[in-house]
Amino acid sequence: MEGKGIVLREPSVVAKNTHSGEVIAVGSEAKEMIGRTPGSIVAIRPMKDGVIADYDTTAAMLKYFMEKTVGNSKPSVMICVPSGVTEVEKRAVIDAARVAGAREAFVIEEPFAAAIGAGLPVMDPTGSMVVDIGGGTTDVATISLGGIVSSTSIRQAGDKFNNAIINYIHSNFNLLIGERTAEDIKIQVGSASIEKAKEIETMNIRGRDLVTGLPKSIDINAEDIAKAIQDAVQDIIVAVKETLEQTSPEIAADVIDHGIVLTGGGALLKNLPEVISEATKVPVFIAQDPLDCVAIGTGEALKNIEVMRRSRK
Repeated sequence: MEGKGIVLREPSVVAKNTHSGEVIAVGSEAKEMIGRTPGSIVAIRPMKDGVIADYDTTAAMLKYFMEKTVGNSKPSVMICVPSGVTEVEKRAVIDAARVAGAREAFVIEEPFAAAIGAGLPVMDPTGSMVVDIGGGTTDVATISLGGIVSSTSIRQAGDKFNNAIINYIHSNFNLLIGERTAEDIKIQVGSASIEKAKEIETMNIRGRDLVTGLPKSIDINAEDIAKAIQDAVQDIIVAVKETLEQTSPEIAADVIDHGIVLTGGGALLKNLPEVISEATKVPVFIAQDPLDCVAIGTGEALKNIEVMRRSRK
């Protein structure tokens, strides 16, 4: 919110009653329920790969978040979308915000918001490059003079890392683990580099043995996890290279000078800056507060709402 900064920080998860369709919990409270619900309750993520997968639930979730922060007043809302979304997907986001109680709603592209939040000189005639690794998508963009020059958006990000870890442990250790355990493994021992992973300690994990069907705990080393997520990491590197290939020589020269900035939760994956830097031969940095860059940038963009209104007309 303007003048206050970030006032609410919750995951986009909703718990619903499967019989009545009633929303039971939203946000952090609902996230605690993932993988632990009885048959009558389901915890779902209404946003999949950065776009709306379940319209009604998304609208209910936005309404809950808006009421929690602004009460019953009808605010102007700015929502961030991945750079590769279609006009139909953008329209769905704006409509969902209006249904949830917004007076007016605008969208801003994720890498642009991330660049503003990371403090890059987006309005200057100089090229900046940002790689935003969120939950559903990784957005790579070069930015100059207040606009996106070239961009690539791939559905390969935090959630895919988690799925890769679940599948790897399932096929190599005959152990079934849940989404939340996979997330913990990624945060604690996940590494983008198989070589550097050898320096990280092992981690004890628990799940269900697929042979006996009984609970079981095993020690997993970081090298295995690095192998599990290697394909996803390589896809992100390919997206970075593709974006650089589409860029003009002048902006490419600026990127060499200023480096590539990583934002989003995925930027915190151990050894990721070194791996990207090695592959592209360009310096890579993690933004200050990478988790908040997109939110801060979206909030900053809302201050220029008059420009948005004019461009819509």
